[in-house]
Amino acid sequence: MEEIYVNTKYLKSDNPTYSRNRTGQRSSKSSSYLVIILSLSLLSVFLLAGLITLGFLLSHRLSSMTEERDLLQANLTEKTKEFEGLHFLFNQSQKCPAGWTRFNHSCYLLSESSASWDAARKDCRDRGTDLVVIDSPEEQTFLSAVTNEHTWIGLNDKEQEGTWRWVDGTPLNLMYWAEAQPDDGGGKEDCVHVRNDKKKSWNDLSCAASLKWICEKTPNHCTVS
Repeated sequence: MEEIYVNTKYLKSDNPTYSRNRTGQRSSKSSSYLVIILSLSLLSVFLLAGLITLGFLLSHRLSSMTEERDLLQANLTEKTKEFEGLHFLFNQSQKCPAGWTRFNHSCYLLSESSASWDAARKDCRDRGTDLVVIDSPEEQTFLSAVTNEHTWIGLNDKEQEGTWRWVDGTPLNLMYWAEAQPDDGGGKEDCVHVRNDKKKSWNDLSCAASLKWICEKTPNHCTVS
């Protein structure tokens, strides 16, 4: 048995053919690993190059889109200015009829006679307009300058007591009531007029009272003088 063991050991360690086979196998495996490593390296290089190229293309496209956006924004700004200029010129070209006073975008007519609120409104509507609707502090200030006595305006609560509405249907938001007003004195004060005090404050009064009134309309609804 010892002799057989020795021979077998001898064959494995000293047999040239066996050694060459083992060396060949190791060389073949090393070559395979090297090919795989080189292939992966090349693939990594290609992928990296592709990512760099893609990043460059995306960056260029984004830059182009930003330039296009800025150009469109500049064109929009320019067109907006042109429109505003044309709108201003159009408004400037619109005139109020003779006897009417222009303020901002409206024309105003202060009556020469006095009448009830309903008769005053009828007169305004016969002229293609209505009693004035005050919707800004500037308009209130303007009316304070052109009215010197009690003057009807287009505000009332005839439909529902305490619910004040303008003649165009809008609810009352801006208010210039005189102190302790409206008080519905006597239970029949459903129409509003501007007082002749310094502030031109508002007061509710019987719609049958005889006062002057003021009509309002926009220039494009006016007859050009």
